[in-house]
Amino acid sequence: MIFLDNLINGISLGSIYAIIALGYTMVYGIAKMLNFAHGDVIMVGAYVAFCGLQYWGLPPVAAILVSMAVCTVLGVTIEGLAYRPLRQAASLAVLITAIGMSYLLQNLALMIWGANPKSFPRTFINSSIINIGQLNVSSATLITILANVVIMVALTLFTAKTKLGKAMRCVSEDRGAAELMGIHVNRTISFTFAIGSALAAIAGVLLCSSYPILQPTTGSMPGIKAFTAAVFGGIGSIPGAMLGGILLGVIEIFGKAYISTELGDAIVFAVLIVVLLVKPSGLLGKPMREKV
Repeated sequence: MIFLDNLINGISLGSIYAIIALGYTMVYGIAKMLNFAHGDVIMVGAYVAFCGLQYWGLPPVAAILVSMAVCTVLGVTIEGLAYRPLRQAASLAVLITAIGMSYLLQNLALMIWGANPKSFPRTFINSSIINIGQLNVSSATLITILANVVIMVALTLFTAKTKLGKAMRCVSEDRGAAELMGIHVNRTISFTFAIGSALAAIAGVLLCSSYPILQPTTGSMPGIKAFTAAVFGGIGSIPGAMLGGILLGVIEIFGKAYISTELGDAIVFAVLIVVLLVKPSGLLGKPMREKV
């Protein structure tokens, strides 16, 4: 039973990493850049949902929708102001800008909400325990896993079947050729940031529902781990983000349960290093060939 409990907890935690990793992998796949401010968008989304539930008296679903709307606007704004002017710049300049944007969001959150940790309100997400045989599983765990599966399937169908999804794939494959075919590249990239930021809001609510301590640095470590999950599964691959996130969550929970609580994070990154030494493109990633 303890093994199954740990496995379910690992899949639940990994599902949160997977949802965050989907934002990383979409932005990298389309815009070929690493948005290290993504973890802090998660934090902003959690704070907005917290305010909606605690101060504005919104029902949980409305609070989540408001959080998604705010994060969507925030993501598009960040892309337009900070990243779009650097579209042709060196990747190092974009990386430094992303790190700077991350610290900016953290300090703005510190000014607005203060440094004291806040307890995320109990909502319908974690209000009940469901009995499955001899297992006691919280509704938060089941909703988190279900949300991960639904989002992954929806994104896969969206990129494969819709006109905008196909445009995103074209921009990912060859930005110059996409422009020649009449695709509005800037608009497509902005839409990608919008989707990724909306997913960050959902991830923030799910994260704080399971781990209900909210502070300006809440998104930092989950963001780093989700980026690790995206690389683990093969960055640029939607199924890879899901697989990498779930595996990362399971490895973290089992590492803390059976090896060492203090070394749990170190075990996660050590496994990543081993995987990348064996398969540098990640589990489901495709090797990139550069034309000379």
